[in-house]
This record gives sequence, C-alpha cells and structure tokens, in this order.
Amino acid sequence: MRIYTRTGDTGNTSLFTGERVRKDHRRVEAYGTVDELNSLIGVVRATLDDPEVDSLLRRIQSELLDLGAELATTARRGAAGRARRVPRVGPERVAALEAAIDHYQAGLPPLTRFILPGGGQAGALLHLARTVARRAERRAVTLAAGAAVNDSVIQYLNRLSDLFFVLARAVNRRLGRPEEEWSPGGQPPPPAEV
Repeated sequence: MRIYTRTGDTGNTSLFTGERVRKDHRRVEAYGTVDELNSLIGVVRATLDDPEVDSLLRRIQSELLDLGAELATTARRGAAGRARRVPRVGPERVAALEAAIDHYQAGLPPLTRFILPGGGQAGALLHLARTVARRAERRAVTLAAGAAVNDSVIQYLNRLSDLFFVLARAVNRRLGRPEEEWSPGGQPPPPAEV
C-alpha cells in the first residue's frame, strides 16, 4: 500500500465517514490539533525515563486516537455503519484523567504564585503539551458551535491540559528541577515571609 494517494492534492481530505471537506475545515483543524498533541506526547515519552508516567502517556495517546476519530466522524446520512465503529470518549475517561490529576497533585507543594513553563526537558515539553491541549480544546469548541460534538470530548481536552500542568510539575520535582515563579514586570519575587 502506498502512503500517498494524491486525493488531497486539491486541498480536500476525507473524513472518517467518507465525506470530502477542505483541509482547513474546522473539523479538520480540531482533529489535526489532536494529532499534533499526540505527536508531542510521543516526544515527551522519548525524553522521559519514568515508567509510571510513560504508561499513563501511552494510554492517553491511544485515547487521543479515539478522540481524533470521533472528531473526524460526522452524522452524515448513509455513514451510520462507519460512525458506529468509532469509539466514543465518555465521562469515565474524563474521570480517569481527574483521578490521575489528584494522584500527581497530592505529591506537590501548593502553588502560591504562577510559575514559568520550564524545568527539565520533559517538564518543559509537558508544559508545551498543556498549551497544545488547550488549543485542541479551543478548536473543538469552535467545531461545536456549528456541529454536534460529544460534550465529553471538550471535557477530556480540558482535563488533559490540567493533567499536563500537574505532570510537568511532578516530573520536574522528581528530577530535582526547581520551579521558577512568575514576577510581574520581570522583577524578582519578594523574599518569602518567615
């Protein structure tokens, strides 16, 4: 099987249900951003030596493939058979992300100020994944303004960005990388009160 089909050479692509749309269609923007996020998670996994976090990220990558397939599926007439084969993101997946957030948050000191994205390489990449997850969420919200989108998809992407923030902090802490606090105007923060 060839990887190239030439069917997209005119700026159109096929959705999962076979419908042809422009490559800049809001549905393609939504699932394309999810795909970008999935690739970025692959980069995070390649830089991280933490089996527990790696296992979680691998599960999330599989779930993002499901989520992307759901976003690439319309309720087009005559395509019901294909649409039924697409796994749907449900509230249980959102709850699993919340459980992971609670698990990793429990080992972190409370935040008293905003922190700058950074730390070690894996932590910095997790902060980047957080922002791409937020963009994917925005793209899904834009799509939902004109098309039916499962509410759990948007909730999943929202919680996922929260998880990446917590994971960035947890990974940096495990690696001994300190968090840098944001100082308005670039001024150093005042000394902590004793």
